[in-house]
Amino acid sequence: MSSVPGGIEVGTAAPPLQVSEWLNSSPGKEPDLAQLRGKVVVLHAFQMLCPGCVSHGLPQAQRIAAACDPAEVLVIGLHSVFEHHAAMRPLALRAFVHEYRWGFPIAIDQHCAQGQVPLTMQAYGMRGTPTLILIDRRGMVRCHWFGRPSDMEVGMSIGMLLGQPSPFKGDVGEQPAASLGCAQGLCPSP
Repeated sequence: MSSVPGGIEVGTAAPPLQVSEWLNSSPGKEPDLAQLRGKVVVLHAFQMLCPGCVSHGLPQAQRIAAACDPAEVLVIGLHSVFEHHAAMRPLALRAFVHEYRWGFPIAIDQHCAQGQVPLTMQAYGMRGTPTLILIDRRGMVRCHWFGRPSDMEVGMSIGMLLGQPSPFKGDVGEQPAASLGCAQGLCPSP
């Protein structure tokens, strides 16, 4: 199975998001990966001062959110600050999200008291931003890109995951390897 070196192994259960605050989400209705089984989740980790995130990653996430049925695919932004902490406070992020009109739910990754790298970023083994992770209907990580995957590559991978059967409620078992799509090379790591 492919994965980003040092990242979470593709084909394993997606760790829960460790979030200090949500934007673009109603209180009490914040996305929870365990409750999103049956949907494909597109997790886009970014920093608002990251040029690649602003020019490529966030616009790509917005295009995915606009193109996909929200009953089938949910895009979640994850603001993971591992540098320039003083400049990227929640107030600045709220202004950034408002100015750019990012419409999908955005989680602020929980700060780690013992280091620079936030908790969700650590749990997924992300190397930096932008990072795009696809989670299938069963809650399994199927693709993990660091950098700039093409819209075509991401779209094909989402399509493959949408073609997989939806699990029964509570059924989070592993799919046969022959049907994994991304594990067959559709989501190569750079």
